[in-house]
Amino acid sequence: MAVESQWKYYLRKLVENLEATNYIGPNDIPNIDLYMDQVTKFLDEHLEQSKRYDDDKLLTKTMINNYTKSNLLPSPVKKKYSKDHMYLLVFIYYLKSFLSINDVQHIVGPMKDMFFGEEASVGLEEIYRKIFEMETTVSKDLSKDVMKKFDRSKRIFTDVEGEKEQEFLSIFSFISMLSFDVYLKKQMIEQIIDDLLDPTQPAKAGREEKKAEKKEKKKKK
Repeated sequence: MAVESQWKYYLRKLVENLEATNYIGPNDIPNIDLYMDQVTKFLDEHLEQSKRYDDDKLLTKTMINNYTKSNLLPSPVKKKYSKDHMYLLVFIYYLKSFLSINDVQHIVGPMKDMFFGEEASVGLEEIYRKIFEMETTVSKDLSKDVMKKFDRSKRIFTDVEGEKEQEFLSIFSFISMLSFDVYLKKQMIEQIIDDLLDPTQPAKAGREEKKAEKKEKKKKK
């Protein structure tokens, strides 16, 4: 019981940290254009919490320059980056943590082409604000789901002898459920990109036919 109590306390702290995550709010973005050094300093200060290790790199000058060279980010005007640049950089930062830069390009690229600049029908600030407002609801839903997974993980290996072995398998089960959830969602995101955002990918119908053929072959075996 003592071990289980410690685990529940630890999990509660994890969930509290999750819900307390400070994302960069729309009002945090400076109202003035910034030079590169100011951009990296701002991002370092506001994304510090997302570092796992002290020497982890966030968004460096080289990365930002490469995004501009690859047409993922518009060029700065007179070496200065606008608020729209900053919104795109924050989106890029979060997406690149679990997607390839090629996939990020298929998501952020159209956003840049359609909504960057004052002439856009919908501004990037409005888009960013609406996405940011969803964060609270998403975090609460995620917290509830995490707690359910934890409770389930504690019940899977109750028949295993040895407190140390049972505790390890509970942790492993919990990590596996979280990992499987991430894996499936990543698969879904990549599928959406391939089907709807990447014109270089084969047609969806063709892929679905191939999947159906594979299923039929498995049934025959």
